[in-house]
Amino acid sequence: MYKTLLTSLEENIFTITINRPEKLNAINQTVMSELDAVMDEVYNSNEIRSVIITGAGTKSFVAGADIGEFLGLTIDEGRKLAQKGQDVFLKIEKSPKPVVAAVNGFALGGGHELAMSCHFRIASDNAKFGQPEVNLGLIPGYGGTQRLVQLIGKGRAIEMMISGNMIDANTALQFGLVNYVVPQVELMNKTRSVLSIVNSKGPLAVAKCIEAANAVFDETKNGYEVEMNGFGNCFGTQDMKEGATAFLQKRKAVFIGK
Repeated sequence: MYKTLLTSLEENIFTITINRPEKLNAINQTVMSELDAVMDEVYNSNEIRSVIITGAGTKSFVAGADIGEFLGLTIDEGRKLAQKGQDVFLKIEKSPKPVVAAVNGFALGGGHELAMSCHFRIASDNAKFGQPEVNLGLIPGYGGTQRLVQLIGKGRAIEMMISGNMIDANTALQFGLVNYVVPQVELMNKTRSVLSIVNSKGPLAVAKCIEAANAVFDETKNGYEVEMNGFGNCFGTQDMKEGATAFLQKRKAVFIGK
């Protein structure tokens, strides 16, 4: 179905693998368009409860954008390229279903921006993170300047961006950029185990948690109001009644997403 992506669905966890290992899974326009399309699938499928994004092979998550496509672009074309990337990554960030990046190697440039657009990140011990765009006379264009500051703070983010230096997995853990660091062979199992716990919770409540957390950084929204409305709306769901009843009856809740 896709030229540059592999997809699989197992126990309601949808795995999206960027499959250009000969290019270290670099993002070209086809990858970006297919990420856009695959996220529509995520939004619309009742079978998908959570998502993993990863890269093919063990060397690289996504080692950046395909630089060959940059040569000859005009100012206006550069802005349009950034707009497309920002729109697709915002669709990932706003997904009502949790999206986790399983970072298996290099996450650089656009690949780092893709990982940061996910709701959180789990890294293999060989992972490397960076925004090396200054080496090309560029800046991050797919939301990286904004999300990196949100995730690790202004000082560390600016240093990473203006030096172009990479950080390793343990530094990323120390900075709060990733939630866990595990051996390469355990990366996918760890990610699936975290999401299997998430999948046992009420999906409508999970979606509301994501929406409220995203509102912290959205200047057009009052995050407390988003939280209040989300909290209130949960009381109109079958899931909330099931969850509260199961708690009182000391049994495991069975959520149906309604």
